[in-house]
Amino acid sequence: MLDAEQAITVRGLVKSYGEVRALAGVDLDVARGTVLGLLGPNGAGKTTVVRVLTTLLKPDAGTATVAGLDVVRDAAQLRQRIGLAGQYAAVDENLTGLENLTMVGRLYGASRRVAKRRGEELLVRFDLVQAGGRPTKTYSGGLRRRLDLAAALVANPPVLFLDEPTTGLDPRSRLSLWETIEGLVADGTTVLLTTQYLDEADRLADSITVIDHGLVIAQGTSDELKDRVGGERLEIRLDDPADAEAAVRALAPMADDLPKAQGVIVGAGVHRRNGVIVEAVRRLSDEGVGVDDITLRRPTLDDVFLALTGHAAEETEDRDEAAA
Repeated sequence: MLDAEQAITVRGLVKSYGEVRALAGVDLDVARGTVLGLLGPNGAGKTTVVRVLTTLLKPDAGTATVAGLDVVRDAAQLRQRIGLAGQYAAVDENLTGLENLTMVGRLYGASRRVAKRRGEELLVRFDLVQAGGRPTKTYSGGLRRRLDLAAALVANPPVLFLDEPTTGLDPRSRLSLWETIEGLVADGTTVLLTTQYLDEADRLADSITVIDHGLVIAQGTSDELKDRVGGERLEIRLDDPADAEAAVRALAPMADDLPKAQGVIVGAGVHRRNGVIVEAVRRLSDEGVGVDDITLRRPTLDDVFLALTGHAAEETEDRDEAAA
């Protein structure tokens, strides 16, 4: 029996590309009207999940439903109820913005008049009216990405898939796209967002699933995942990077784990308690270590990701793309 509260339900999803197993039994649940952030390094399996859920790939095993429809059995129906915007804007460079949107509407079966009217509505919604009459080959990366997102919404889909939608965008364009996504969710759209940008997931996602080597390794809200790292993070900027070894030695007795040094930055996990900065400064001073700055902060999703996977989000090659 389908759960009416879930827009996306995935159980035991498996997919291989030859010898490479991209998905090794993934489970997901996305509640209606929420954003799920799917995090993972390149090659973790994020794009493969999206391709299966949008009917572009058939899974080798497992089941998945989107908007109440099976991704294999009901593929044709499902394509009418979802939107997809990928890492690269899928627009015809020789057509204007309005012509691109009208073409998409026609592909969905709308009359030319209805498709054009919907395209004009979306140009207004995405602040593309002034650019709507120009060929898209004249668009900036940010304009192209907004047009691509508009195209994904031509059919008013209840579920939207965004596969690393802000890759390559400048900070201003990223912020603009974030605000657009927040507006869509406020209107009731369900979003599955894959991203390597942990600040993006922190900002947009109601819940987060971390995937690595085709397996789900953690799930929860941003705060819940941060709590898994535990304690606070003490971060010290040294006057001289040559003092890093001495700083690690000085801080080790008060740290939850061995402090880590990178250049002039030394970081250590500590339990929250009064006087921790004073104690750290005293210990460093006793070792003759000069300090330029010292802060105590809560763990970030970057800390969580590093703790869970042992590497940064961008470190590995994208084996999904290579295998496909």
